[in-house]
Amino acid sequence: MKILLLEDDTALASILVDYLEDENEVIQTYSMKKASTLSEEQKFDLYIFDINVPDGDGVSLLKELRKFNDTTPTIFITAFRDTKYLKAAFESGANDFIKKPFDLEELGQRISNIKRQFGLADKINIEDTIIFDIQTHTVHTIDKNYTMTHKESDFLHYLYKNRVRVVSSDELLQNIWDFNEMPTDDAVRTVIKNLRKYIGKEHILNIRGEGYKYE
Repeated sequence: MKILLLEDDTALASILVDYLEDENEVIQTYSMKKASTLSEEQKFDLYIFDINVPDGDGVSLLKELRKFNDTTPTIFITAFRDTKYLKAAFESGANDFIKKPFDLEELGQRISNIKRQFGLADKINIEDTIIFDIQTHTVHTIDKNYTMTHKESDFLHYLYKNRVRVVSSDELLQNIWDFNEMPTDDAVRTVIKNLRKYIGKEHILNIRGEGYKYE
């Protein structure tokens, strides 16, 4: 799993990176502006943001990211004890919140919970007889194994992570393709057609005029 860590406490940042890198790829920054740039340039599976950093705050950053359909699950860490910060974090689109000081094991459990909720485990059961392996970009069924392109794998994973809602074509184009690739709606339809072949038509619904929904 790829994590973007925004934390300005150098000692804590070092501890967190050492802990998280045992099982994840971690990119850490002290700057809100740098975190914003990194989120545009790269795709992350999880954000861990401090609320208060020297050049801004994690809450404002997440609000801005959510405006651009960035649905990456986010955990806030903070030394603030006031519940108004808890409220602000969740209103900005946060998925969890942890107060300093905290045990690393507690953070690990919160990350594990995020992974279960958002399908970030290495393997996802589409159904009992269909398994999607995120790491190898493969779908395994009783009769056949399919090797997907990275784009198809990213596409399926994105739909699965956002399975509680309809995802528009524009959102898919924005989040799956790089900025300079300039794909078309035909590219989306082609990927959808291939994914339905791999996992069945019943798992990816076309919601007319709105987009697609994983079922």
